[in-house]
Amino acid sequence: MKLQDFIKQKRKTVQLTQSELAEKAGVGLRFIRELEQGKQSLRLDKVNQVLALFGHEVGALRSEKIDLDVE
Repeated sequence: MKLQDFIKQKRKTVQLTQSELAEKAGVGLRFIRELEQGKQSLRLDKVNQVLALFGHEVGALRSEKIDLDVE
């Protein structure tokens, strides 16, 4: 599931408007709109502020293939 879909689904499940979610998370309404629209460049700390309301966070995961051979 894409992050924007996850946020929107969680927000609707708890019956919050975008404005209410922004207020509860301590971020701006514009940020919530951009997050739910899938903007490619968002501040990770703010994304985690929103996700924290739902008991989640974004972080780095180890992938199976690591290729450090950079020339």
